[in-house]
Amino acid sequence: MRYKLLALDMDGTLLNSQKQITQPTIDAINRLLDRGVHVVFASGRNLPEMGEPHRVLDKIRYGVLISGGLVYDFVADKALAVHPVPFDIIMKIIDLGIEERAMIHLHTVKGSIARRQDIDHMADFHMGIYQTMFDRICEKADDMKRYAFEHEGEIIKVNLYHRSAESRQRSVERLKHLPIEPVFAEGTSLEATPRGISKASGLIELCRVLGVSIEETVAIGDAPNDREMLQTAGLGIAMGNAEDEIKALAGFITLDNDHDGIAHAIDKFF
Repeated sequence: MRYKLLALDMDGTLLNSQKQITQPTIDAINRLLDRGVHVVFASGRNLPEMGEPHRVLDKIRYGVLISGGLVYDFVADKALAVHPVPFDIIMKIIDLGIEERAMIHLHTVKGSIARRQDIDHMADFHMGIYQTMFDRICEKADDMKRYAFEHEGEIIKVNLYHRSAESRQRSVERLKHLPIEPVFAEGTSLEATPRGISKASGLIELCRVLGVSIEETVAIGDAPNDREMLQTAGLGIAMGNAEDEIKALAGFITLDNDHDGIAHAIDKFF
């Protein structure tokens, strides 16, 4: 199979444990792009959070962002597909987050929004490694329900960063009857996108735009929010640092994110 597209998860995959992209990985990706292969970001991150990775890899044109809720063209600075969460569902998730004393994080096409009180104490939610980034790019809203009301139809994903795994599990149980996709992310995080929306659905949408068949794609990831994408792509590759359940469903396991696993996979399959 001659693969025509490579989709890359961000945290735990493209980024090493220090949240950096190593030079061997940058070089391998740029060589692939120079050959005409599409390389796309496939991340739970929103557009503001992609600033530094896209600056380092500025030849990458497309992103499947916000866990598939946004398909974006960086060159045209244009959303190709947007899938917002229904307003009534957002309000229920925010209420739950307040009850669980979780950090509530809203994603819009070009916005990253959280409460000031939470941003100042991200380590309490096992997200301390992102403190600097949130300080820099996150819009601070003291009343999340008011923000949601004033931006109805714009919110694509709601993240809840919990104080404990037990708190996250309670949230999952209370959200599972709603028409959303609740997915575990790193630490004690929970992502909520509309039902049917995932990195896999975003990858399919982008393939249609590019005229690439899904069988001609390779996807690399490490976490539960990559599961459907790895199963949908022509070849799903798990990072060496991936969770065991992700490794079990992958067609290949590459090196970990601190040993240039992406570069190793590119050398092997492209």
